Amino acid sequence: MERPADALAGLTRKLENIQAITDEAFAHMDVDEFLDTLLGRVREILDVDTAVVLLLDRSARFLEATVAKGIEEEVTQGVHVPMGEGFAGRVAAERQPVYIPDAPSATIFNPLLVQRGLHSLLGVPLIGGGRLVGVMHVGTLTPRRFTAEETEFLQLAAARVALAVRSLMSRAERAGAMELQRSLIPSRLPEIPGVEMAARYRPGRESVGGDWYDVFDLPSGEIGIVMGDVAGHGLPAAVVMGRMRSALRSYALESSDPAEVLGKLNRKMMHFEPDATATVLYTVCDPALDRVRVSSAGHPPPVLALPGRPAEAVDMKFDLLIGLGDDATRNTKVVEVPPGALLCFYTDGLIERRDDSVDNGVARLCRAVHAGRPEQVAAFVMSALIGREPAEDDVALLLVHRTGNAPETGESVP
Repeated sequence: MERPADALAGLTRKLENIQAITDEAFAHMDVDEFLDTLLGRVREILDVDTAVVLLLDRSARFLEATVAKGIEEEVTQGVHVPMGEGFAGRVAAERQPVYIPDAPSATIFNPLLVQRGLHSLLGVPLIGGGRLVGVMHVGTLTPRRFTAEETEFLQLAAARVALAVRSLMSRAERAGAMELQRSLIPSRLPEIPGVEMAARYRPGRESVGGDWYDVFDLPSGEIGIVMGDVAGHGLPAAVVMGRMRSALRSYALESSDPAEVLGKLNRKMMHFEPDATATVLYTVCDPALDRVRVSSAGHPPPVLALPGRPAEAVDMKFDLLIGLGDDATRNTKVVEVPPGALLCFYTDGLIERRDDSVDNGVARLCRAVHAGRPEQVAAFVMSALIGREPAEDDVALLLVHRTGNAPETGESVP
């Protein structure tokens, strides 16, 4: 008769197969491929009829069937199990292994488990970095008492799986957020007579955030310029950023007053995205290019560089952030822009440092900005403020230089 120690040693050796999968996953697998391969191995090692992984959804309220072996309809039917309910919900809520010796007589939320004739079930939580990722469970069509060694094996496998899944999902989310960000930031700045522009966007060291910039012409011949920063990181922030960008463009067609546009944007976000906050700077440039009207929803002011003079931050009011109040008064500042002047718009990732004040960051930016060709100024700014090390937060930079060759009033702007 095999001793428990020998049984555990055998299962531990088999666990090396799981380790091989987790190592391999980082090289070329996505989450579904990884889990599919892993469940096949677990099913074989434990000699069970079914193996399922359910991952916790973004709301942390439901477990979603993600990959299944032997009971694939869990995935095709989109099974959702509420936290704390039924077999899988109990495993997640208690964060402990749960063994069901007789499924037909137990409290099972998902009827598929009983309909498929499963008799015995063993489930363990997927916990990575102290956080619940989901649940993995196995089942048999005949009565089965899982040994302590088998339970421990499944727990060890689940721990490795949870860490790998978190890493793979983080990688996939970052890639998705980056792709969304790239699709929403102008791939090419518009060509406007009398204006030269340059822009930079760099993701933060840890994750992509919700920074964006935008430049567009308006039916009136005016030019809209946006610089914004949604609070948060990753795909959720990028998605909110995309919604805000679209909404602001729509409101910009209804009003030429930046403060009014930001007020409408705030009202929309307060109603439809009550948990979201953002800083936004919206500027409208007159057709003659000689002045701009700008309003700030908590966003750092633009820096203005005049020919032959040191650059300075525009002296203006900071109104409430988007998402922090629906009845706040918003203000518009008029700024004169003579020929040869350059305006610098940016997000706080460019100027904020953990070991220094924002005021010092703005001062460094002002020293780096001058009235010159935007591409050259952009290179100088990024060198002076970013240097060799990636910034902790996202960085967006937009430079607008008035060359002096403004279109005549009434002349169309491409």
